[in-house]
Order: sequence, then structure tokens, then C-alpha cells
Amino acid sequence: MAQTAHGPNGAAGTARPLAGARAWLITDGKTGMDVQVAGVAEELGVLAEVKRVDPKGLWRFAAPWGPVQPSDRLGKPGSAFMPPWPDIAIATGRLSIPYIRAIRKAAGPRTFTVVLQDPKTGPDTADLIWVPAHDRRRGFNVITTLTAPHSFTAERFARLRQSPPPAIAALPAPRIAVVLGGKNAVYRFTEEDDQRFGMALKSLAALGVSFMVTPSRRTHKRLLDVVTWATAGSPRMIWDGSGDNPYPDFLAQADSLIVTADSVNMTGEATATGRPVYVFAPSGGSAKFSRFHEALHAYGATRPLPASFERLESWSYAPLLSAHVIAAEIEQRWSKRRQALPGLFHDGRKTAQD
Repeated sequence: MAQTAHGPNGAAGTARPLAGARAWLITDGKTGMDVQVAGVAEELGVLAEVKRVDPKGLWRFAAPWGPVQPSDRLGKPGSAFMPPWPDIAIATGRLSIPYIRAIRKAAGPRTFTVVLQDPKTGPDTADLIWVPAHDRRRGFNVITTLTAPHSFTAERFARLRQSPPPAIAALPAPRIAVVLGGKNAVYRFTEEDDQRFGMALKSLAALGVSFMVTPSRRTHKRLLDVVTWATAGSPRMIWDGSGDNPYPDFLAQADSLIVTADSVNMTGEATATGRPVYVFAPSGGSAKFSRFHEALHAYGATRPLPASFERLESWSYAPLLSAHVIAAEIEQRWSKRRQALPGLFHDGRKTAQD
């Protein structure tokens, strides 16, 4: 179980009630899940340990409803999950749920517990549950936001925009970030879909834009080939997977963005920029994805990618910064508990309230 630290993040001088508190971030190691818990931890300013879980056999099959696998010896000396219990524990992913339930029971109200995404095990799983607004779960301890949390804050974008890499700075405006996903359980990306996407980019290239293209692990070769063809002759950068991923700089420096509809995380990160976001919908989809994209369109952040561009549109909206919203809710609820049960928090640790 790898352990790393996350430090305070946010505006200088901002008092955060949980700044410096001990936190456990419990995930199954999936990148999308790690991004979400890290984003919230950074907003809170906690000192966090990442605890990745990987139960085997029956214990894996039984998650999220089953218990922690006995070999993890939760609460026992030598275990990765042993006292002193953290001030806050944040979990996400099906395999993490048995652990957060067990920690909540063992530590009691001294540890504030949070689950990101629907745990499927009911409201008693944690003190606070976050789900995206397109999810159906609601309750007294459930909060929602339009997008998932991540580590792209307004401050981070400001820093990135102050010092663009030379290769990006050399690209003429308007710069278009093209963020590529790929096939998943609900989106098919047929050959016709890929060609349709390519023709939209080809028409955009004719308007004199430059391109910053980044594929993901799910991007299939045919789609990337089509994008390479469509943007040929235009000023561009296409990340080939070598070296550092320029994705953060692409987001920060883009005048407009194009994302494929298959990734909730990538779409949410694009809408954190406050810049126009076009969404390309391949064949397939689901009611859940439709609710997500319809909500972002209604908010004013996104528009469907046109089949052909006659002009590049411009619009603005308040950036969607979900990690900030979630962190603020955690702080409010934790502060209320601290005031109601002061005896539990006489641990010598100074917080912004002391």
C-alpha cells in the first residue's frame, strides 16, 4: 500500500479548518479514483497518506458489502490500518468501502469519514457521501456537484498560464485542446464516428486554429490516426506518450476545448477552465451519461461538437471546481462535530480554529 503526502492547496493566507490534519486516502489504485481523492485532499490542505487496497478472492468478490479481508488485520499492530486513527478518511471505489465502514466503526466520531461516488451500501457507510449530480443517490448526508473532483484549481490554472512551455507559447491563437478518450462500456466509437470527428476537426483547421492533442489510455489507433490526418498542415502538438504529459498545460493554455463524451473526469476537468468546451458524442451512451452532459449544457459550460465549423464560437461561465465545493462541505460538517464534541479533539494539534 503506497503512501504519499498531499500538502495544502489554495489561495495564500486562506484559513482551512483541517489544514495539517492527518488523512487517509483509500482507493483501489485506479487513476480516475486517485485523482478524485487527491483533489479533495489538496483543497482541504491535509497531510494525507494514500492507502491502496487490493483484496483477493472472496473478499474482493464480496466488496462493497462484505468485510475487510482478515489478512489486512485492520486495527491490529503492524497493520496499514491501525491507530492512531486519522482525523479524516476519504475513500472511493468499490474495493475501498469495506475499509471505510470498518474504520468508521473502530475509530468512532473522532475520525470523519467521506466516500466519493455511491458506495451502494447505504447512508450509514460514511459521515458524508459525495455523488455526481447525474447519480440518483440522495440523502441527509449526501452532497452533489455537476462534475467530479480533481486537482485543477483556479490557482493552479493561474500559475500554469503565467509560464506556458515554449512549444505551446509558439502555437498561434486560437489554441484548441483536443482531449481524446475512447471506447468504454457504453460508447462504441465506430469507424463512422471516428470519421465524423475527423471531419469536424478538418473544418476547424480551415479557420486557422492551432491544435493541442492528448490521447488517453483508451484512445484507439484509428481515432488518433484520424485526428492526425485532420490536423495535418495546422500548427499543432500531439502528445505521443513519451515524457511528461502536457495535459495540464493544454487545459490552461486552450482558448477552446474539445472532449469526447466517454470520460466524465476529462469533461469535468475541461469545464474547470471556464473556457468553451465542445463535446463529441460517439455512438452509444446511457441515461446516466446523458444526464451528465445535459446538465453541463444547461449550466452553459458545454455545447455539442458541430459536424462542421463555419466559425469558432465563444462563451463564458463560472468554472466548475467541485473539489472546492466538496472540501467546503467537509469543513463545515467537521467543524460542527468538533464544536459539539470538543473532548474528542484535545490532541494537541493546532488547526485554523485554534
